[in-house]
Amino acid sequence: MSPGFTAFKQLHDGNKLLHLPNAWDAGSARLFESLGAPAIATTSAGVAWAMGYADGDSMPAEIAIGVALNIARVLTVPLTVDLENGYSDDAAVVAQHAQRLIDAGVAGINLEDGGAAPQLLADKIAAIKRLAAQAGKDLFINTRTDVYLRGLAPEGERVAEVLRRAALYKAAGADGLFVPGICKPGEIEAVAAGAGLPLNVMDWPGLPSADALHGLGVARLSAGSGIPQALWAVAADMAKGFLATGNAGPLLANAMAYGDLQALFSKG
Repeated sequence: MSPGFTAFKQLHDGNKLLHLPNAWDAGSARLFESLGAPAIATTSAGVAWAMGYADGDSMPAEIAIGVALNIARVLTVPLTVDLENGYSDDAAVVAQHAQRLIDAGVAGINLEDGGAAPQLLADKIAAIKRLAAQAGKDLFINTRTDVYLRGLAPEGERVAEVLRRAALYKAAGADGLFVPGICKPGEIEAVAAGAGLPLNVMDWPGLPSADALHGLGVARLSAGSGIPQALWAVAADMAKGFLATGNAGPLLANAMAYGDLQALFSKG
């Protein structure tokens, strides 16, 4: 079993809420690590936009994996990669994608059901676990269910649907459960208590505070695509100013120093 997997799994033991900033390239990942992040996650949206694709399984697998491998190259803390739906409906192909990440030292992945049948995700989880075990390794599979994001069940029935899917994914070998969009304290607590897997939620309008989430039984909190979305807005404003006046504007005064950025990637 890889040390990265073991260390990453321990961060989900519930003793402390794991805050995971979501990076989109090697530079942002290294920056977040330097700020004290105990592990780094990627955001599929941020990666897709940076590489010139729309979010939502439209990025070629080779590009997504290539970005992940480059991020892994610069980190010393565990890395978990948002693999969207695995970029295939063929469980064997998804397992091969995951194996490439395992070979590069990646500790975990997010794998989502989206609008597909839950059994398809369960098949992918099982295939990844089988292939990893053959190599004597493991990968933390955080299964994302879009019951809340896509409204896959009526309000009042969503907790039950999440728990139904969680049981299926756990039986297939999942290590964690990600439920983006869930916000109500009672529903969060019910899922955390009933899923039998460490619960991951995402920063979202109306979400309880980090301390409250920990008290409700949440193990992991993800930033999602919020950081890159905010930076795209800042970049757009600065570029507009530059194009109009030749001056990037007052935000330039808050820029990180060139030397500080260089130091993030200097060896020795």
